[in-house]
Amino acid sequence: MRHSSIAVIGAPLDLGSGRRGVDMGPSAIRVANLDARLRSLGYDVADLGNVEAKQAESIPTGPRNAHYLPEIALACRRLAAMVEKAARAGRFPLVLGGDHSVAVGTLSGIARHYRGQRKSVGVIWVDAHADMNTPKSSPSGNVHGMPLACLVGLGPRELARISGYAPKVDPKNVALVGIRVVDQLEKPHVRKSGVHAFTMRDIDERGLRAVMEEAIEIACAGTEGFHLSFDMDSVDPQFAPGVGTPVRGGITYREAHLAMEIINDSGRMLSMEIVEVNPVIDEVNRTAELAVELAMSAMGKRIL
Repeated sequence: MRHSSIAVIGAPLDLGSGRRGVDMGPSAIRVANLDARLRSLGYDVADLGNVEAKQAESIPTGPRNAHYLPEIALACRRLAAMVEKAARAGRFPLVLGGDHSVAVGTLSGIARHYRGQRKSVGVIWVDAHADMNTPKSSPSGNVHGMPLACLVGLGPRELARISGYAPKVDPKNVALVGIRVVDQLEKPHVRKSGVHAFTMRDIDERGLRAVMEEAIEIACAGTEGFHLSFDMDSVDPQFAPGVGTPVRGGITYREAHLAMEIINDSGRMLSMEIVEVNPVIDEVNRTAELAVELAMSAMGKRIL
């Protein structure tokens, strides 16, 4: 890795999700001994605590087609500032979600850091869902289904224009890996946006190694490197049962580790987040334990 120092940032936000509990994800991942295990790889680890986020019980639901949008935007702005500050200090930002709407904050922060150096970043988005809904297309109004649309400039202005500009990433530098559930009105956004989508069929037919190698090429073409956004629901529920929106037919335990190992081999990862760990529906913290294992592989742990 380029960095010898990691900044761990919790983003305990569940306002974007239709199922409560992912706000406890950062705690569950920390309980699984993330910081100490990263230190065992030789990293200097600074845990910066959690970004402040509102609780659903204390605020109105807000817009019918984008629930809690103002509060999510506020939390993402705070997260972006923490991520940018960490990157400016030479630390690798590792964000613990929370629902996937926190990705708007993470990527806004890392993109703004490199934009100040006249550089751009790419994105590898590993997820069961495309996350490219907008308030007009979303069947639920849950913002955790909209973050990638926001980051490529399609989503609501409150999120898309955090840091004062959009898009945060050129769609041609976005690789969407592992999708298997896409809403009907969301499909045109994926097809027309310019992002490169690799479905589970692509992984089945081509193998994960070929898909990840191409994803890295896409995310790195003309960029400084890439941000990795890893939704734990990309992994099949038999290995990761405690996620916000489990969907059968995902990548396996070993495929997930292979993906992280290939990402580390590239040496081009600039920041990372792990999201949608829900301890409320987990089994003895299995999913959080796996999240830590995958973070370790992404940060350089090897079998030999």
